[in-house]
Amino acid sequence: MLNHYETVFILTPVLSDVQMKEAVERFKGILLDENATIVNEECWGLRKLAYPIDKKSTGFYCLIEFDAEPTTVAKLELQFRRDEKVIRFLTTKLDKYAAEYAAKRRNVKSKEAKGE
Repeated sequence: MLNHYETVFILTPVLSDVQMKEAVERFKGILLDENATIVNEECWGLRKLAYPIDKKSTGFYCLIEFDAEPTTVAKLELQFRRDEKVIRFLTTKLDKYAAEYAAKRRNVKSKEAKGE
């Protein structure tokens, strides 16, 4: 049984653009190795943190929405914990209402991108 998940993680701000993209690709690779389906991916870029973490006040925010087995989340979060580039992460299982909302949000974003 596949569940719908959304994970948001914050990468340390000292990374270059290339290093940030490599880190995101690595986490996507972990999901794909576990036969997860990536539904949506958004990188929100460098944002100010609500409070300092490890003396850092900004971080690269990334969101990945995916369908996967529950065991996949444990493997992904283990990699988040092992990677010193990740300063915070949160994975949530989306119920059908949250999944519908996420789909609507994606549709609005894609229309905005097209200029409709």
